[in-house]
Amino acid sequence: MSDEKAAARKHLCIGFSLTATWLRGKDFTREDGTVEQKDTVAFYTDLAKRSEAAKLDFVFKPDTLNHNPAMVGKSSGFVGLDPTLMLATLARETDRIGLVTTASTTFNPPYVMARQIQSLHWLSDGRAGWNIVTSIEGAENFGLTEMPSPQERYAKAEEATEIVRQLWQSYPYEALCYEAGVEEKKAAPIDYTGDHFSVKGPLNVPGHRAGPPPLFQAGASDTGRNFAASVADAIFAATPDIHAGIDLRSDLQKRAVAQGRSANAVRVLPGLYFFLGKTRERALEMHRAAHAFYDTQKRIDSVKSVLGLDLTGVEADRRVTPEMLPNPDKPVRSRTHADLLRRYIEREQPTVEVLLARPEVVGSAHWVSLGTVEDVVNDVEDWFREGAMDGFIALPGGSSQSVDLFFDEMIPMLVERGLFRKDYTGSTLREHLGLP
Repeated sequence: MSDEKAAARKHLCIGFSLTATWLRGKDFTREDGTVEQKDTVAFYTDLAKRSEAAKLDFVFKPDTLNHNPAMVGKSSGFVGLDPTLMLATLARETDRIGLVTTASTTFNPPYVMARQIQSLHWLSDGRAGWNIVTSIEGAENFGLTEMPSPQERYAKAEEATEIVRQLWQSYPYEALCYEAGVEEKKAAPIDYTGDHFSVKGPLNVPGHRAGPPPLFQAGASDTGRNFAASVADAIFAATPDIHAGIDLRSDLQKRAVAQGRSANAVRVLPGLYFFLGKTRERALEMHRAAHAFYDTQKRIDSVKSVLGLDLTGVEADRRVTPEMLPNPDKPVRSRTHADLLRRYIEREQPTVEVLLARPEVVGSAHWVSLGTVEDVVNDVEDWFREGAMDGFIALPGGSSQSVDLFFDEMIPMLVERGLFRKDYTGSTLREHLGLP
C-alpha cells in the first residue's frame, strides 16, 4: 500500500487488552504478588488509567463462560471478573477512553445483553462497545451436553445481534428530549420472532445521545467474515503474519461492499502479542520463557486440535502439504484458527518443525513481534503501510517490562512517527473510531 493510502486512514486505532497476557509459565507465579492482584479493581483501574493517559482508543476485556483447570498456574487466561461489571467500575475511574465488553450470543439472552451494554453506555457517557462472540466452550454450564455447531452458533449470533440493535433503537434518545409542539418519539415494541428468539420489547433503557455502542466481532473464519462484514464496526482478528492480515482486510472490504456498506466500514484490529526488551536478546529470552511449557507433544496435540492433523512420528524436516490436511468440513475446536493454519500450509508448505513453532500452534494465532521498542514500532509501521490492519489490540508478553515500555516508549514513538494521535479529539468511543 502506498503512503498516500495509509495516510488516508489518518492514524492507528489502538486498544489495550485487560488480561495479564505477560504472565505465562514461570512468570505467572512471580512478579511480586502481581498474580494475586490481577483480579482486583486496583489492577484494572491502573491499566485503564495508563491507557487513557496514553490516549488509546479503548480498553477491552475478553471473556469465556467456562474454566480450564489445566491452565491454572500456567497462564492468566481469560478467567476473571465479569467484564461488563468490571468495566462499569472503570467508567467511574476514567473520562475519555472507550470501554469494550464481551458478551456471548451463544448463551446470553439478547434482551439482557442489550440492557447491560446500554447501561454501560450511560454509565460511561457514551464510551461503551460490544465485542460479539460465539462461544466454543461452556455448554455444560448452560444445561447442554455438547456445543452447538459453528453454523448454529453463528445463526444464533446474527439473530441475537439484530435483536440487540433493534432494542437499542426501540427506546430512542429523542424520547427523552420531547419539546412542546414537536411530535413525540416514544418507545415502541420490536415484536421480533425468529428461529432462536422471541422478544417483544421495547428496551427499558433509553438510547444515549452518543449513538449506539460500536460493535466489535471476534473471529475470522469464512462465516465470521460474512458476519463481521454485515454488522461490525471492527473485527478483533487473529492474523499471525502480514500476509494473513492483508488477505483478511482486503476480503472484508469486498464483503462489506457486497453487503451495501463502505469498503472501510470494518476496522481490522489484530491482536499484537509483543515482547519488548531493552535489547533484542532480552526480548527473545522472554518469548522463549513464555512458551517453555509447550513441549513438542503439546504442539503436536495443538495441531491435531486445530486441524485434525496428527503429526505424531512425522520427521521434523518433512514438509506439510495441503494433501495431508483432513477434510475441511471435519469438526474442529476453532474454525478461525483452522482456516488460518490451512491458508498458511497451502501458501508455504512448511516443515513440521516450522509448523510447530507457529503462533497458531503455541498461542492463539495472534501476530507476534519481539525486540526493542524500535523493532516492534517498525513492524507496526510495515503492517499499517502495507494495508494489513487499521490498528491493533495491545497484548504485552513476557513480563511487566513489556507493559512499561509500551506505555512509556512505544506509544510516544508511534506518535512521533505520525502513526498515532497525540491527544483525544472526541469524548465517545464512536468519535474515537471515526463513526457517525
